[in-house]
Amino acid sequence: MSDKGLSDEAAAAACKDGDPVTKDFMMQQTMLRVKDPVKSLDFYTRILGMTLLQKFDFPSMRFSLFFLGFEDKKEIPTDVKEKTAWTFSRRATIELTHNWGSEADESQSYHNGNSDPRGFGHIGIAVPDVFEACKLFEEQGVTFVKKPDDGKMKGLAFIQDPDGYWIEILSPNNMVSITS
Repeated sequence: MSDKGLSDEAAAAACKDGDPVTKDFMMQQTMLRVKDPVKSLDFYTRILGMTLLQKFDFPSMRFSLFFLGFEDKKEIPTDVKEKTAWTFSRRATIELTHNWGSEADESQSYHNGNSDPRGFGHIGIAVPDVFEACKLFEEQGVTFVKKPDDGKMKGLAFIQDPDGYWIEILSPNNMVSITS
């Protein structure tokens, strides 16, 4: 690799066809640990417009899972078994994991991956209009990492959820000019 990063040719050469068995694989979820599920559920539903698809409690291990996605509430099955299979068939869901009691522990916080040591970076949410979405976020008191007019990459923003995880706010149509 050069100091310009991986060339298009090298990137293409590094990618191989998957085994035929992988043809029906999909990206189903990203898990984020959350300190306070009430704050996080409010943020992901009221601020971002996601829907709570299903909640699972594991009392013996003292944690809960909350699956959220951009789905129509009316389409969520009512039968528990059907609902579970449906939840795990949705694409690109968020799994919020709450370890019971963390909300009362003042010393508890989670690493967002954007400070050293770096690792996880962010999730991305596509919106029709980044500026309109950011106006709403500002009115709701959301913390911004980057506003759409800041920095070199104009037209996209980064906000933070209640645990400090970064969320990129982008408009698919604007990405052509940003990535060119």
